Amino acid sequence: MKFRNALVAATVLALPLAANAQPVTGLYIGAGAGANLMHDESARVTAGAVGAAPAVDFGTHLKTRVGPAFSVSLGYGLGNGLRAEVEGNYRYNNFGGSSGTTTSGGLEQKFGAMFNVLYDFVGMVPMVQPYVGIGAGYQWAKESNLHASGTGFTASAATDTEGKFAYQGIIGAALPIAGAPGLALTADYRFMGLVGDRNYSGTVTTGGVAARGANFKLNDDYNHTLLVGFRYNFGVAPEAPIAPAASVVPASPVSRSYLVFFDWDKATLTDRARQIVSEAAANSTKVQYTEIDVNGYTDTSGTPKYNQGLSVRRAQAVAAELVKDGVPKNAITIQGFGDTHLLVATGPGVREPQNRRVEIIIK
Repeated sequence: MKFRNALVAATVLALPLAANAQPVTGLYIGAGAGANLMHDESARVTAGAVGAAPAVDFGTHLKTRVGPAFSVSLGYGLGNGLRAEVEGNYRYNNFGGSSGTTTSGGLEQKFGAMFNVLYDFVGMVPMVQPYVGIGAGYQWAKESNLHASGTGFTASAATDTEGKFAYQGIIGAALPIAGAPGLALTADYRFMGLVGDRNYSGTVTTGGVAARGANFKLNDDYNHTLLVGFRYNFGVAPEAPIAPAASVVPASPVSRSYLVFFDWDKATLTDRARQIVSEAAANSTKVQYTEIDVNGYTDTSGTPKYNQGLSVRRAQAVAAELVKDGVPKNAITIQGFGDTHLLVATGPGVREPQNRRVEIIIK
């Protein structure tokens, strides 16, 4: 209950600082902390007969208590909602309680690495970006002070660690923080399970006689984890102001215009693009111009705000190349129009190469 209240409070406090969600593009890191609820584990204790003491073979349930959980991740987003990450995690849970005539105690620590594939639902909910994912990896389970006792017997396991393959499902949401491009508050639920049984050596005492070669077999290691944290997407530029809808290029005599095209979701110049920019720079010395407009555009495959920023970055890249080729910086005017001025009319979400462009207009 305390964790849920803290999660609600953190979300409410962050809402005034929230920005519109954009696709995760490129490298990112994340970290989270929260709570882990582990299912009660089934344990089977066996030991051979020693003298008058009979062989031991009994089962019990190890009742668990809620414990802390932590995770860190390093990932890469493709800009279309898909992303992949490597996650390191840690969980801690105590055992304690009774089942029938048997009482038990001890603690279990789990740590390991998971490879996750996730999908962000961009634009589905204002300001918030829901996501789902699946993961697979390897987890080590360390048992410490594991013990059980009942009528006429006591049993304990040696402190030991055993690793198993693991799987998980993820559902969560990210809340981008306005004023901190690339930074988002995250909250998610993860269900993680370990594959197969785990065996730990130990001792069993019955009738005052200790039986050697005792074995604790544990199974059904299922975990429900709630995490709150932060994610930072490197290389996200501040959002450029959106040009007013009525903003148009002032009518004036046009000496010449040039089109420079870009790869999808890129603002870097190709070799062909540099040739066109060089030609425009050279021809600008042959006419008496009053200004050179550099206007950036995108296709409709991204969100409007993301496309606006991308169009500005493309225009800035072309302007920088013009300056490099000898055009005075103060003669250049830069504007970004996002996906509002399509060269080829398309519907939303279409990757049209002709619309990914910058137009150089020499006036």
